[in-house]
Amino acid sequence: MAAALSLSACRGHVGGVPGPAPLTPPPVATAPLRISVAYPKEAQRVTAGDTLFIYTSPTERIQSRDSAFVFGSVGQGDARLTVNGTPVPVYATGAWIAWLPLPADTLARFDLVAVTAADTARASLVAYLPPRFRPPMGANVWVDTTSFSPAGGRWVRPGEEIRLSVRAASGSSARILLPGGRVLPLVPDTSADEVPWGQIAFGTTIDPVRMPERPERYVGRWTGAFGPDPGPAMSPLSVAPEDSGWAFVEVAFGADTVRQRWPLRVGVIDPARLQMVVVNDDTAHTGKTDSSLAGRPSPDGTYHWFFPNGTLAAVSGRWNGQARLQLSRGTVAWVDAVDIQPLSPEVSAATGIASSPRLVPGDRSVTLRVPLTARVPFRVEETDRALALRFYGVAADMDFVRYGGTDPLVRTISFSQPVEDEAMVTVELTQPVWGYRTSWSGTTLVLEVRRPPVIDPTRPLAGRKIALDPGHPPAGATGPNGNYEAPVVLAIARRAKAMLDALGAQTTLIRDTDAPMDLVERLRIAERADADILISIHANALPDGVNPFVNSGTSVYYYQPRSEPLARALNRAIVKQFGLRDLGVGRGDLAMARPTWMPSALTEGLFIMIPEQEALLTSPAGQERYARGVVDGIVEFLRGRAGTTP
Repeated sequence: MAAALSLSACRGHVGGVPGPAPLTPPPVATAPLRISVAYPKEAQRVTAGDTLFIYTSPTERIQSRDSAFVFGSVGQGDARLTVNGTPVPVYATGAWIAWLPLPADTLARFDLVAVTAADTARASLVAYLPPRFRPPMGANVWVDTTSFSPAGGRWVRPGEEIRLSVRAASGSSARILLPGGRVLPLVPDTSADEVPWGQIAFGTTIDPVRMPERPERYVGRWTGAFGPDPGPAMSPLSVAPEDSGWAFVEVAFGADTVRQRWPLRVGVIDPARLQMVVVNDDTAHTGKTDSSLAGRPSPDGTYHWFFPNGTLAAVSGRWNGQARLQLSRGTVAWVDAVDIQPLSPEVSAATGIASSPRLVPGDRSVTLRVPLTARVPFRVEETDRALALRFYGVAADMDFVRYGGTDPLVRTISFSQPVEDEAMVTVELTQPVWGYRTSWSGTTLVLEVRRPPVIDPTRPLAGRKIALDPGHPPAGATGPNGNYEAPVVLAIARRAKAMLDALGAQTTLIRDTDAPMDLVERLRIAERADADILISIHANALPDGVNPFVNSGTSVYYYQPRSEPLARALNRAIVKQFGLRDLGVGRGDLAMARPTWMPSALTEGLFIMIPEQEALLTSPAGQERYARGVVDGIVEFLRGRAGTTP
């Protein structure tokens, strides 16, 4: 059902702390009465009689199942609006947003009626929903052929277990029939469904969410080859015969039985003959990458490793487009298979020796050089005052450490061998980490540790280099009145730059036009400017299926540990400016929050999809408040770091 939305954009205080004076509400819009829909995006408008039919694109389907938000404008701020007969509040700007139930279908129709004292407008929105499997009418037994998991090609180690899952008629008996007469029974899945990602990311309630169990899903576990041979792990799937070698799922209910081929092919990798690969995330030589490949703990999981181009590793598994790198005996990382290139079979495994490290002090940084016998996989593990290099497939042979003289930033350097084939070199610092970067020089790993800037607590911005990134384009969110995120955040960044420069900062505006810019180039601009701090400014939007009436507000994201205090300072300052619900800070796997050379954070000050917040984001006063919050947050963070020794 639609729900009323009450946001406190002008409370004037947060948590008992006095805040800015309330903002003046926008004037009531007086444009001609006209129903428009900003989300889901309109693709076609057709008039039939006195009703306007608005169609969305079949390629841009609403992804949620039970409920969804819809928003747009009626042009007049004093209009009354109903959607499917339920009143929906209209904001002074003419904008509206509704939270609506969805039918169990592939199409949803919403009838909108907008009324003023002098006019009436009618429209019917027809939106596409995800395709759904429909059991045959009257059938006692069926198999959902879209639900096979896993499907496609998969390569595993000997003894590695695979969880098989399929949706079929509840109350049936299910089993998998394999070549040679083998049978694998399947049992009903009694686990609860997963909580939607959006509810986890944006939910403001701490009450546990219990999703319904799945009585129509059947599961089993299998070890070994499955289906026709898929071929070598780093090659495309081989052509498979249509009539032999496949496994089938058989579902029975009483005298009725249905059988379907399981579209899965599993191959078993010989652990003694793993394929060696080299990381190259730019095989097309576009120059538009950061020359590193992200590794994940699980297929399509969050980023955890960043392997520079040229890193060597062995492949011990694959799941369709994801390859599993065997970093050491006990550690694996999943990467995009397209970004690794197979090497000759004569190339041996990426193992080696880490020799004695050497520290080289410099004016702006201090550099640690660790000689290795190969470009092995590694990871930088950051804590408050230490950087630890973890090398995989390596044994340490470090008789001594050369400090190169006394350096005030470095307390000590140590090495350890936590397991047989993983070595660690740890640099403990006298000050909190400000930034670092890594590179290869032959087979020597170079870790450059940045010296913290000297900050004047009375004028913390004096001489500081700040990079401001107005988020998007391409992409970006849209508000009910059709306002786009990119020009809005650019206006905010320009105001913040003027404030920062007036306080003595040297501010780089990464984007100062409406031209699209890719993320890698944005990061390169910040690093070329030698920025002390990077802030990416955004306006938020929710994913499908998340109720906007209880899950909107202010949030800030960081990725590296050193950036967490910056994110908290920014979040406090922006919340104080607007008084919206405090969604807090979060560790977000976001490109503009991941750079290592400087503390960085990404702000989501308001939700442009919420009518009141769209009005704030597009008003000069609201943009000034957002910019002031960014500046105040930077100042608070710098004051907290004042007094550090380079």
